[in-house]
Amino acid sequence: MGADKAAMWGKAAPPVDTAALAKTAAQSALTRQWSGRSCQPGLLPGSVTLAGSQQGSIFLVCVLLKSQSELLYLIQRTKEVVPPESSVPDALSRWDKQLTQSRSMNVSGNHTSVTMFVLLGLSDDKKLQLILFLVFLAIYLVTLMWNLGLIILIRMDSHLHIPMYFFLSFLSFIDICYSSTISPRMLSDFLKDEKTISFFACATQYFVGSWMCLAECCLLAVMACDRYVAIGSPLQYSAIMVPAICWKMVAGAYGSGFVSSLVQTVPCFNLYYCGPNIIQHFFCNIPQIISLSCSNPFISQMAVFLVAIFVGLGSLLVILVSYGFIVASILKMSSTKGSAKAFNTCASHLVAVTLFYSTALSVYMHPSSSHSMKQDKVLSVFYVTLIPMLNPLIYSLRNKEIKVALKRVINGATHLH
Repeated sequence: MGADKAAMWGKAAPPVDTAALAKTAAQSALTRQWSGRSCQPGLLPGSVTLAGSQQGSIFLVCVLLKSQSELLYLIQRTKEVVPPESSVPDALSRWDKQLTQSRSMNVSGNHTSVTMFVLLGLSDDKKLQLILFLVFLAIYLVTLMWNLGLIILIRMDSHLHIPMYFFLSFLSFIDICYSSTISPRMLSDFLKDEKTISFFACATQYFVGSWMCLAECCLLAVMACDRYVAIGSPLQYSAIMVPAICWKMVAGAYGSGFVSSLVQTVPCFNLYYCGPNIIQHFFCNIPQIISLSCSNPFISQMAVFLVAIFVGLGSLLVILVSYGFIVASILKMSSTKGSAKAFNTCASHLVAVTLFYSTALSVYMHPSSSHSMKQDKVLSVFYVTLIPMLNPLIYSLRNKEIKVALKRVINGATHLH
C-alpha cells in the first residue's frame, strides 16, 4: 500500500489543458461550495490525475479560496494568468502568487484581518481598458473644466450674485469633489494589472464620495425650496433669501452629508474582515464591502438604511412637496407668459433631480437576486462620472442669464487686451 502511494505521488503528470482545468476546478468548487475546510487534495473533477506535489498545490489553492467572489475572480483571471502551454505546477504557482498578492493581511495571534482590497474594475480586457481609460479621462477633464468654469463665471459676474446661482456654484463644487474622489483611482486602475486599494484608502474614498453624494441630495432639496420661494412669493423673495440664510442652508446641506457619511462609514469599516477581499466594482461601494465582512453586519446595514431613508428619500420628499407648491402657484397665475417663465426657471433643476435620483434609486433600490452586476456598474458609471459632467451643461444650455454673463466676461476680457 505504501509503495503504491509512493509510486502514485512520484508519478509524472500527463499533459493537461491547464486553462480548462482551472475553469472546471473553480466552477466545481462553486457548485460544491468548497472552502478551506472541505477542499481536499485529489478531489478535482473529471479524470485528471495529478502528482503529489501538484495535489498539495491544489490543496493550497483551495485553502486560499475562502469565498465565491475569489473563485469567480480566479475564473476571470485564468486566461491571463495561465498560458495554454503552461504545466500544471507552474499554473498553480502563478495562481498562488496572484491570490497572495491580492490578499494582503495583518496577522495577530489567531486573528487575521484584511489590509488590502482588490477592485475588479469595469473589464479585464486589456485593449478595452485602454479605450475606457481615454474615454473616462476625457469625461473627467470635461467635468473639471465645465464645473470650474461655471463657478468662476458666477463669481466674476455680479448679475449672477443671486441665491439660485449661489447654490449652483456649490453644486458644481460638489460635482468636482465627487468625480475627483473616484475617477483618478479608476483611471489609474485601467493601467494596472493588480487593482489593489488599501483598507484606509478604501474607507476614505467611500467616506468622501458618500459625503458629496448625500450633500448633493440635501442641496438639490435646498434649491427646490429656493425655486418655490421665488415663484410662490416673488415680492418677498429678496427679503427671505438673504445671504446669511443662503450660507446657513449650504452649511446645513454639507454638514448633513458629512454626518450621514460618517454614520455609514464608521460601522462599515469597523466590521471584521477576515479573508475575502475582492470588491466586484470599480470603486469602494458599501453594499459590496459589507458583503465581505466576517462579522454580523446588522448595525452597518441599519445605518445605511436609516441614512437612505432620512437623507436620500427625505430630500426627495422635500423636492416633491416643493414642486407640488410650485405647480399650484403656477396654476394660479393668470398670465400664460408668466407661467411659462416660471416653469423655465425650474426646468433645469427638475431635469438634474430626475437624472440623479432615477439612477441612484435604480442602483440601490433593487432586489439583489434579479439585478445584474453589469447593469449595476453601468448605472454607477452614469451617476459617478456622467451626471457631474452633465449638471453644468443642463443648467447652462437653456439659461439666458448665464449665456449673457459669459458674453459679458468674454467682452470684458477682450477690451482689456
